[in-house]
Amino acid sequence: MRARFRDSFEKPEASEPGRITKIAFTMPDVYHTFRRGHRIVVHVQSSWFPLVDRNPQKFVDIDKATAADFQKATQRVYRSGENRSAIRVRVSP
Repeated sequence: MRARFRDSFEKPEASEPGRITKIAFTMPDVYHTFRRGHRIVVHVQSSWFPLVDRNPQKFVDIDKATAADFQKATQRVYRSGENRSAIRVRVSP
């Protein structure tokens, strides 16, 4: 999910650089089984190119993005304090 759709798919909003923004997203349940000792990995990234499409890192219509629209972006995951990031995983007995 792109951050521009964090509050609504009908009304996308730009993210403000340097501002901490809460993004809550519920992944569809796929009923994975993790056995004792298994681990999961979480990737925080701003593009999934070439599998999906490129992300210009600018609030523009991606289909109309020009070379000048593509810029570097920094993604942050906070580990402490009131703004710490979290992942909640539902576990069945």
